[in-house]
Amino acid sequence: MPSAELGDENPLPPLRSGRDLHAIREAAPEIPVNMLHNMAHGHLPNIMPYTLQDGYTREVQRRDLRVAVLENDILRATFLLELGGRLWSLIHKPTGRELLAVNPTVQLANLALRNAWFSGGVEWNIGTIGHTPFTCSPLFAAHVAGPNGLPVLRMYEWERIRGTPYQIDAYLPDGSPVLFVRVRIINPHDQAVPMYWWSNIAVPETPDTRVLIPAESAYRFNYSNLDIIPVPRAQDLDISYASQIPHSADFFYHIPEGRWPWITALDGTGQGLVQVSTERLKGRKLFVWGTGSGGRQWQKFLSPTGQPYIEIQAGLARTQLEHVPMPPGEWTWLEAYGLLATNPAAAHGDDWAQAQRAVESSLEQLICHEDLQAEFARSAGWADLPLAEIWQRGSGWGTLERIRREAAGEPPFCSEALVFDDESLSEAQTPWRGLLRDGAMPTTDPDKAPSGYLVQAEWRAMLEEALHAGRGTNWLAWLHLGVMQHYVRDREGARRAWELSLACDRTPWAMRNLAVLALEDELFEDASQLYIAAWRMAPTIIPLAVECGRAQIKAGRPGEWLALLDELPKSLRFAGRIRLLEAQAALAVGDFDTVARFFAAKPIVEDLREGEISLSQLWFDYHEQRLSAAENIQVDEQLQARVRREFPMPQEFDFRMIIEETG
Repeated sequence: MPSAELGDENPLPPLRSGRDLHAIREAAPEIPVNMLHNMAHGHLPNIMPYTLQDGYTREVQRRDLRVAVLENDILRATFLLELGGRLWSLIHKPTGRELLAVNPTVQLANLALRNAWFSGGVEWNIGTIGHTPFTCSPLFAAHVAGPNGLPVLRMYEWERIRGTPYQIDAYLPDGSPVLFVRVRIINPHDQAVPMYWWSNIAVPETPDTRVLIPAESAYRFNYSNLDIIPVPRAQDLDISYASQIPHSADFFYHIPEGRWPWITALDGTGQGLVQVSTERLKGRKLFVWGTGSGGRQWQKFLSPTGQPYIEIQAGLARTQLEHVPMPPGEWTWLEAYGLLATNPAAAHGDDWAQAQRAVESSLEQLICHEDLQAEFARSAGWADLPLAEIWQRGSGWGTLERIRREAAGEPPFCSEALVFDDESLSEAQTPWRGLLRDGAMPTTDPDKAPSGYLVQAEWRAMLEEALHAGRGTNWLAWLHLGVMQHYVRDREGARRAWELSLACDRTPWAMRNLAVLALEDELFEDASQLYIAAWRMAPTIIPLAVECGRAQIKAGRPGEWLALLDELPKSLRFAGRIRLLEAQAALAVGDFDTVARFFAAKPIVEDLREGEISLSQLWFDYHEQRLSAAENIQVDEQLQARVRREFPMPQEFDFRMIIEETG
């Protein structure tokens, strides 16, 4: 299928977090205390030890993607094994109906924890708030022979943020009208860990699509405030119809205790996908892009067809703004996906309770509550069955953890149902294997970008002990130790480590990390100089060039950045983000012609971040400052209002998720 190339991973550790799109500015006083506690619990300084996947472009080519297919006489389910194991397609064969929103192209954009993300299908999200770290990475995938020859697709990985393995067993028995997905998360530690899981289900949005759930209220989050609203009608708006919602928003439904958790999106004929689960997965959510210009533009940006879609989601917590404390042991649940057909008059009627009853009656015919519970108990019987064949391997980090635990005499972190074998090891784990084997981290070519960061406490203690004993005191070891110390907020320790790394070998990697520290200390002039020095040592690393440009503008040195552009390699000079930085710097020095040329060229900023308003901000700032200079007037509220009337935001630059956003 047409697919973008993921490109190289960013070699720079993501020491700083960007804007938190899920930060709550104001919460309604009715929000329960335990939810507020979970919302304040488990947040991270960044996404370490993962690195960013931001080397993609907007160019797509037909590429082969490895898939696994489960099929019976009713359903055909297709999974993208190399892209997080995403359930890409679920076709109801008797009607030929596709139950999911299937993007015809894997078009990457900056919406996930690690940047790269694509829309469509069902995504399995674990670890921390946001999309899974594996959304654009291969999972381990294997065949398990279930009872009576039932084929089970097992996908699994070692999640490094929380230090937990997880397992997805998908299967489709003969004659079953639903696809079963059994999930298991294991906490192998002696203490609780903050946990997060949401199954994000993309379904088509049509004017008559109605989302129904067994709830009478919802927690509404508009990317600023969190309040409680009635369902389905709130302020004369029927929010069960996504096509009526003007702005991007999350609606987290409050399903009362004791009610069976399900969610469905039905078209005008009363048909659509239904997702139901056992009680562990109690949260349900609706995400909409909204009918505004920004929401429509995002959907065009994510798919060449621009086909509207919504996401109906299921999670461990009431809202997606929470981490749930997970004690030692395991959590499991069973999800089921299928086509639900019910009376359209009831499903779309004004009587909300009657619409719910109609869905639940049809759901009982599709798979009743007792049968789902029985299936959940039955599937536990093969959760630990060995793998019949491994089709694909994921990262080598689970194997490295297995080796570390074996060397330390610690118990395994999972059963033999999950195989983390030596064949999964790669170059990224080599320095750490050397540290474990020899008690010292081996050095590498300082001109080569480092990879394979770790922040786990056991590895930090091991590396600290080696360096304090004088073993392996090289640039790479000090660099890694500095990253680990920065993660635990030991900024002075990180500074010393990176300075010692530079004393061993002058590398752009340690230089850049010191520049980040200078930015954190608001020493913008120092950061500017450090970034220039680092970038000149590695001029082809585009993320370093971007960080350098931002630092020059932040330091009040836009002219310096404009001069540096002449030194950029041609392969980087016309990248969308570089051109945006050029336009921002040009505006700062009053070069309106360059800004005008930027907008006239309509460049695409490949990695525009969800929630980022830099394009719309530049548009309005440009016209305000241009008119201010031409007419010798101040930029005030009157001029700002005039600009918004006379120079409305062109749709191709409008990615605002809330239309009022301008700054």
